[in-house]
Amino acid sequence: MTTVTSRPRTGFGALYRAAPGHRPLAWAVALLVPILGAGLATTTSASAAVTASVSVDAGKSLATIPSTGVGTNVAVYDGNMNQSAVPGLLGAAGIDSVRYPGGSYGDIYHWQTNTTDGGYVAPGTDFDTYMSTVKSAGAQPIIIANYGTGTAQEAADWVKYANVTKKYGVKYWEIGNEVYGNGEYGSSWETDHHSSHSATTYANNLLQYISAMKAVDPTIKIGAVLTTPGSWPDGLTGSGDTQDWNHTVLSIAGSKIDFGIVHHYPTSTGEADMLGKPQAEIPGMASTLHSLISQYAGANAANVGIAVTEANGNSFYDTAPSGLFAPDEYLTWMENGAFTVDWWNLHNGTDCSKVTTVDGSTDYNDYGVLSSGSSCEPPLNTPFAPYYGTRMITELGAPGDTLVKAGTSTSLLTAHAVKRANGDLDVMLINKDPSNAATVSLSYNGFTPSSATPTVYSYLKNGTSITSATAGSATAQSVPAYSIAVVQLHPGSGGTTTGGSTTGGATTGGTTTGGTTTGGTTTGGTTTGGTTGGTGAGSCTVTYTKNEWQGGLTASVTVADTGSAPVNGWTLTFSFPGDTKVTSAWNATVTQSGSTVTATNVSYNSTIPAGGNVSFGFQGTWTGNDANPTSFALNGSSCATG
Repeated sequence: MTTVTSRPRTGFGALYRAAPGHRPLAWAVALLVPILGAGLATTTSASAAVTASVSVDAGKSLATIPSTGVGTNVAVYDGNMNQSAVPGLLGAAGIDSVRYPGGSYGDIYHWQTNTTDGGYVAPGTDFDTYMSTVKSAGAQPIIIANYGTGTAQEAADWVKYANVTKKYGVKYWEIGNEVYGNGEYGSSWETDHHSSHSATTYANNLLQYISAMKAVDPTIKIGAVLTTPGSWPDGLTGSGDTQDWNHTVLSIAGSKIDFGIVHHYPTSTGEADMLGKPQAEIPGMASTLHSLISQYAGANAANVGIAVTEANGNSFYDTAPSGLFAPDEYLTWMENGAFTVDWWNLHNGTDCSKVTTVDGSTDYNDYGVLSSGSSCEPPLNTPFAPYYGTRMITELGAPGDTLVKAGTSTSLLTAHAVKRANGDLDVMLINKDPSNAATVSLSYNGFTPSSATPTVYSYLKNGTSITSATAGSATAQSVPAYSIAVVQLHPGSGGTTTGGSTTGGATTGGTTTGGTTTGGTTTGGTTTGGTTGGTGAGSCTVTYTKNEWQGGLTASVTVADTGSAPVNGWTLTFSFPGDTKVTSAWNATVTQSGSTVTATNVSYNSTIPAGGNVSFGFQGTWTGNDANPTSFALNGSSCATG
C-alpha cells in the first residue's frame, strides 16, 4: 500500500523549521502546513545570456569523495521502500548510503518487533528486508538507534544481531534523531520518554549507548545529535544545562563520539534564494562544527566526522530548482568535510491539495526523489528533478576521487570540479538562471586539458533524462538555462600524471623520487596519509592523520617509541610542504616558524615508554595546499612514518 505523509514544519519563522515527516502518520495529517513560498516562481532573471568565467585549480584538493557521500533516507511507513525496482534506481543515481528507519520514527521504532510507539509500520519494511535492498544497491546502511523510547541495551542487541549474528557489517549508528526537539527548548516534535530532556541528560545517556554498543562491536562508528549552527535552537541554553546543546553534548561526550550529526533544511524566500543557500550557509556551518569538534574532542578530533543525515531544499520540491539544488548541496557539504549527506526522502508522499506549478512543471509538494504513486502524482517510482540532479554527480566523480577548487565570476553559475584517480578532470557547471543560457570560459591551474572536444553530460530544465554529447571545448562551454552540465576532460601533453598532481615539486597521490607516497583513504570523514617506507632511525614511528575541509583541518599525530629504552622528554619537528598554519593545539606545545613546526611534550606526557606512544593534535588553516608532512624528527633523530 502507499502511505501518504507530509513533512510538516514547526513555527519558528526564519530561525527554525522542523524537518518534515518526523511525526507518526496521524500527527502528520493533523499538522499539515504550507511551506513559505512553496508555490512561488519569483526568480528574477537577467535579460541577456549569462557570461561567466570559471577557474579550476586541480592542485588544490578540498576533500576526497567519501564512499558514503551521496545518501538518502527511507522510512518504515513507506510500503514501497523495498520494491524490486528500488535497488536499481539507487545504484543508477550513485546513492551509496541509505538511512533507516526514518527521521523521528527512529525514536519510536523497536527493531526486534518491527513496531513503533504510536506510528505506522508498513508491511515488508523490517530491518532484514531493508538490509537486502541496501546490499542489492551496493550501498551502506546508516541506522538510527532508538533514544526516545528505547534503551542502550536494545541498541546493543541491534548491533549484535546486525554485525555478529547476521554479519551485515553496519558501521554507522546514530543515537536518536533531532533529540533537541523533545521540548527542552519549548517546541516538541521528537518523542523522548526520559524524565529529563536536557542536553546534559542526552550526553550522559549517549555515553551509555556508546559503551554498550561498542562492547558488542568496537569497530562501529557512533554519532551524536547536534543542532545545526545558526538554526534554532543553536545558542539557547535549556533548563538544567549551563551551555547550549552543542557545547553541552560535546563537552561531555566529544572525546567518545565518532561523528556529529546535523540536518540542513534551509528556509528561503524564492528560487534564487534557495539556490544560493549551499554556498551561503554550508561553509560557515561546517567551519563552526569543525571548531567545536576540535575544541572538545581533543586528540580524537581528527577522527570525528560530520554527517548531514537529512537535507532538502525545503521548497520547489519536485521541479527544476530542487534538481539544481541537490548536487550543489551534496558537493558543497563534502567539500567542507561531511562524509555523508542523506536526502530526505526516497519516497515521501504528498497532500494533493498542495500541488502547484513551478517553472512550467508540476510540483507535487513531495519531498521524495521518487514518486510515491499518490493519486495526483506520476506512476510509482517516477524520478523527480532531485533524482536527476543527484545522478549527475556520478558523471562528475566517484568515491576515492578528489574534489578540487573551482571558482566562478557570478553567483548565477556554480562550479564543482573533481580530479579523477586516472588523471582526468571533470567540471560540473550549474546555471541558476531560469531563462538564460550561460556562456562560460574555463581556465585551469595544475592541469593541461587535451585539445579534443570534451564529452558533456547534461540535465536540462524540466528534463526526464540525462543526455551526453561532444560539445564546446575545454575552455568554452554553453550551459542552457536552469541546467547542469558536466564537462569531462582528459589531460593533454604536459598535463598532470595519472594518480597525482605536482605543485611546486610536491607530489600528492603519486610517486616521488626516493619513496612512495600514499594519498590516503577516507573513513567517516578522516583522511589518512603519510609516506610509507621512510628512512627512519628505527627507534620511532610517526603516524599523521587529518580531517580536512576547504581552508581548514584538524590533525592527529602519534609518536611511537620503537626502541628498547623510554624517551624522557620529547620534541618532534616536521615541515609542511604547503601553506598550512597551526592555529591551536592540544596535548603538546606547538610552535611554527615558516613551514617548520616544533611540538614539545606537556607535563603529563613527557615520557614515551619503550614500545608505547603519545599523541597530540592541532587545528590549522590553509589556502592553496595542505599536503601532509613527509618526514619527522624526534629529538633530532629521523623517524619512520606509518
